[in-house]
Amino acid sequence: MRSLRSFGLYSRFRMANETIEKPTSAEDGVWVTGPDGELIPDYESTFPTINEGEVVHGTVVRVDKDEVLVDIGYKSEGVIPVAELSIRRSVNPADEVTLGEEVAALVLTKEDAEGRLILSKKRARFELAWKKIEAANESGEPVVGKVIEVVKGGLILDLGVRGFLPASLVDIRRVQDLDEFMGTELRCKVIELNRSRNNVVLSRRAVLEDERKEQRQQILDRLNPGDVVDGTISNIVDFGAFVDLDGMDGLIHISELSWSHVNHPSEVLEIGQEVKVKVLDIDRERQRISLGLKQTQSDPWQQVIESYGEGDVVEGRVTKVVTFGAFVEILPGVEGLVHISELAQHHVENPREVVSQGDAVNVLILEVDADRRRLSLSLKRVEEGQEPLPRADGAESVHLTPSLDLSEDVFPAGATAVEEVAEEPTETDTGVEETVAAEVPEPTAEVELEGEDAPAPETDAAAEAELEGESTVESDAASGDEPDTPDAA
Repeated sequence: MRSLRSFGLYSRFRMANETIEKPTSAEDGVWVTGPDGELIPDYESTFPTINEGEVVHGTVVRVDKDEVLVDIGYKSEGVIPVAELSIRRSVNPADEVTLGEEVAALVLTKEDAEGRLILSKKRARFELAWKKIEAANESGEPVVGKVIEVVKGGLILDLGVRGFLPASLVDIRRVQDLDEFMGTELRCKVIELNRSRNNVVLSRRAVLEDERKEQRQQILDRLNPGDVVDGTISNIVDFGAFVDLDGMDGLIHISELSWSHVNHPSEVLEIGQEVKVKVLDIDRERQRISLGLKQTQSDPWQQVIESYGEGDVVEGRVTKVVTFGAFVEILPGVEGLVHISELAQHHVENPREVVSQGDAVNVLILEVDADRRRLSLSLKRVEEGQEPLPRADGAESVHLTPSLDLSEDVFPAGATAVEEVAEEPTETDTGVEETVAAEVPEPTAEVELEGEDAPAPETDAAAEAELEGESTVESDAASGDEPDTPDAA
């Protein structure tokens, strides 16, 4: 390390062998009085004045494994310990600076116990960066930082100070693997700033949302109800699925997923799946898009209208038995109701006396209500030996496809007898059912497209009201809000 360095004193400091005129008094910046009273050159005045806490600039002249030397024009080089190079931990000095590089450093100590000038590069960056961060926080402008650490709950960015980016604010949607951002530069907004605690909290999500505002408006201007577009399933919730339309999400309500009954959207969709959807409605004021998936698929009801008519005998499978009849699926997604009065020629007190869930049956179509998507069917009006029409979907006959329900052959005869005795109605039950049957008229049975699992109504008026209620889709849910009441299906 150097001791004293010459910085071009005045020309009056000549060679010793030259004859010079000896000064008679001290002169500021040129001569000073020494300890013995003699006048000596004022070397100290040629050095810059520095104070602790001041930011100085200099050139890197040496890089060691534990420190870096910087020439700032002072009487000795400044020393930057490795711990003062970066806010990152365990750094290699050679990775932080190079020989000849101009750097800014903060003066920590003008002279330590060994007479060294101690500097800090990271604290100089901290002071300069904090001013920029404060200005960005006031103006709302984003800051740019490099991801240097992945920690529990988020990312650490190098902004000159350590900025924390929570995992929930890394992207618009939750990021599963934060490691993929390691080493990348991210633009974020400052959402929390505390100088006393050196605390900086960031949000990249806010930047992305701002960028998408204009993009969303362009999408809304481009789309119209009735358009068929491509998208990707971005999220699945109980009441439907959200589709990313290349910058904006639209909602497929659970009732618009399939022509057949769907208990949960995950039964037919998965996150990341690419789908083709139809735009059903656009709320431009609230920026909501309602989508339909089933509208891009073949409508089984259209097959019914084109292939079947009243009086035709078709085959189907009993999907559900209720107190007022039985539901029979004649095509996937198309069910009709066989009213209790149409189950058999004789009086039927309990539909389960005639049919069971999973039975393959032939039924006669009494009425087709295309507007309300309802079928009225009859079992008793099918003549013995009458062959059903071929299936409209070309699928194999249900009579050839075994039901998944266990048959009576599985159980021994004794067990069957015990079961029959156990199911025999008591006098009280029979009396109640006869009373209900007497109160319920026997109108033409109707059913909607999808059967439901709710308790069966005991009058046709109640059944119709219930079916009508189920066919109505909550407008808010269709526009992107979760419905206030669970979906009837």
